[in-house]
Amino acid sequence: MIPYKDDNPTSIFPLVTIGIIAANIFIFVLQLTSHSGMREVAYSYGAIPHFLLTFESQQPIPPVLTLFSSMFMHGGLFHLGGNMLYLWIFGNNIEDRLGHMRFIFFYLLCGVAAAYSHTLINPDSMTPMIGASGAVSGILGAYVLLFPRANVHTLLFFGFFVTTVRIPALIVIVFWAIIQFINGMLSSGPHGGGGVAWFAHIGGFLTGLAAIKLLLPRGNRQWL
Repeated sequence: MIPYKDDNPTSIFPLVTIGIIAANIFIFVLQLTSHSGMREVAYSYGAIPHFLLTFESQQPIPPVLTLFSSMFMHGGLFHLGGNMLYLWIFGNNIEDRLGHMRFIFFYLLCGVAAAYSHTLINPDSMTPMIGASGAVSGILGAYVLLFPRANVHTLLFFGFFVTTVRIPALIVIVFWAIIQFINGMLSSGPHGGGGVAWFAHIGGFLTGLAAIKLLLPRGNRQWL
């Protein structure tokens, strides 16, 4: 199930959403062309849980700044593409409701909360977190609260057969959240995989649910 657009119009140009997408693409290109290699760049500017808690780091920037640099880095083209797709589909509507400046704060807040959600579960980890997934998860949390009845155009695959359907956003995002929760539970076990910071996704999603209530301008709170 792959969403590719929604039926939810906006009233303002999504300047910040487009800017974030452009920044992520630009930084990914820098990662690809770096003489140090993508792995070294990730360890230099990714958010490393152990350093976020101890503040002892040999990285070129303070650990607190890696909370922000890591949000704009990705481990591969599919990682980048998936995050930017969800950001484009759902982010413009959240920016529309919050306004440009509040949306920037909301996005960064969700990203930081996501990083610390993973850090608290894995306090001794020396593996860097990179990617916009945590911040994008916060956007999904806000979207499902604000627009649960919006329809999302989705690709469905049945073997070699592909069709498109319109599915309520609530179903699309709840399905996504269940997958994140199940994967988070599995990854915390003794045989769980460590490649994806599932608890960062969950933390970002829950932060989005909570923060959108506080950050909405007063004139946009009729739904509460």
